[in-house]
Amino acid sequence: MGKYIVAVDVGTGSARAGVFDRQGVLLGRSSFPISMKTAGGGLAEHNSEDIWSAVCRAVKGARDEAGVAPADIAAIGFDATCSLVVRNAEGRPLSVAQGGENGWDTIAWLDHRAIAEAEELSRLGGEAVRHSGGTISPEMQLPKLMWLKRHMPDVWNSAGMIFDLADFLTWRASGSLTRSICTLTAKWNYLSHTEEGWNAAELARAGLDDLGARAGIDALPAPIGVSLGPLTAAAAQQLGLTVSTIVTPGMVDAYAGQLALLGANPEEQAQAGLIGGTSSALMRFTAEPMHLKSFWGPYRDVVLPGWWVIEGGQSATGALLDHIVRTHGNGLEPTPGTHALVLDRIEQLIAEHGNGFGALIQVLPDFHGNRAPLADARATGTIHGLTLDGTFDGMCAIYYRAMVSLALGIRQILDLMEFDRPIATLNLGGGHARNGLLARLYADATRRQVAISAGEEAMLLGTAMAAATAAGLHGSLQEACRAMSRPATLIQPDEIRAEALDRDYRIFLRMQAHRRELDGLA
Repeated sequence: MGKYIVAVDVGTGSARAGVFDRQGVLLGRSSFPISMKTAGGGLAEHNSEDIWSAVCRAVKGARDEAGVAPADIAAIGFDATCSLVVRNAEGRPLSVAQGGENGWDTIAWLDHRAIAEAEELSRLGGEAVRHSGGTISPEMQLPKLMWLKRHMPDVWNSAGMIFDLADFLTWRASGSLTRSICTLTAKWNYLSHTEEGWNAAELARAGLDDLGARAGIDALPAPIGVSLGPLTAAAAQQLGLTVSTIVTPGMVDAYAGQLALLGANPEEQAQAGLIGGTSSALMRFTAEPMHLKSFWGPYRDVVLPGWWVIEGGQSATGALLDHIVRTHGNGLEPTPGTHALVLDRIEQLIAEHGNGFGALIQVLPDFHGNRAPLADARATGTIHGLTLDGTFDGMCAIYYRAMVSLALGIRQILDLMEFDRPIATLNLGGGHARNGLLARLYADATRRQVAISAGEEAMLLGTAMAAATAAGLHGSLQEACRAMSRPATLIQPDEIRAEALDRDYRIFLRMQAHRRELDGLA
């Protein structure tokens, strides 16, 4: 048995892989882009073969950088966005593109084609809806499955395997159709705390009584940190590993990140975890189920056995900053280099103008709907205070104030999550953790200390923890979390900046109220 593990994290735009040792030290890392096709009407699709190819290249690149032999890799784990992969009974791709283009067999997580189906499910009610905060999101899988059955009946009738993306990756790796308790519970409205999982009557009301047959689900989901079996010979060759490597059940990316941030000490209840990337997910572990309107969950065993998770989120965060660059940047593209240039200039402008920089600009960040606390997929964004300023500095002001609005939204969600006790610490992971200005805004706007430990590698580390457990490198998943977690750097809120952001927060809440009023008039 090898002594290293590989973790794979598939986001919206890339597949990343890392090689870790049993202490959680990252030895090698590699990343490759993945394609996404977008169209009007909220449509977005991936090609799962393109994703698998990027995964294989990333794994090989990470292992080469680490200088670790294939035979030394004990286990591999995967996390991914909650995108929906559709295959026939033989495992061949089925196109979900409205134009029928071949290869586009995956509905991206951010695709909102199923808003009407999500609203219908919400009206139907039931226990699954109650465990989704009273509202089903179009980013969940059941609405997308309903849409597929209604609008692409030929595809539905040909389907024999439908996967959450992380489950697709474990199937490609191991040949196992066993799904993860994380993906099914968090994204397929599977009630992991019940004996039956799905309520048959509720599925029938949604027209999904044939879900099991079409998706190829005929067994209980597997908990996090167990083994699904070894790599197949084909997968081992494609990944540059061996058939001795164990495959562990996958996770939704944000949940893998929460495992890295909170898994070592879930009983510490005065903390929450924020994974910020293209979108953002804010979560708490609780010992008992806690229901909160518009918050997803509570979900039991979704990451750690015996623990419940409740989640509030923002649908477009990094995506909003990308959008600001595209629409106000005079031809700039939102590359990492562009974002770094913008952030550097914002720091200079704040130094010149003080904390009031851009203060006349106010933003509601709901450019792709609002997950929490409004649970309104049709909500729209607002930028108030624009002028004819088309300069780079003018764009920087809008960008900065968009970041302020994201931090204010997190404050609103966090305040509501204090349903039983105060939350003193916000653990930050994902891409937002490398944005020092945004991290400070989170601390100042929420008046809570921000802890950064795993940082942008949180998803990879959480997945590595699960793989290390499956390989037997640690006795339990929580032991792996404790052994592999990292010390945190703390950012304390600044009182002067926090007072200025209190004013912005009052405006933020008034703008939400005004939007409701204007929507009513429209």
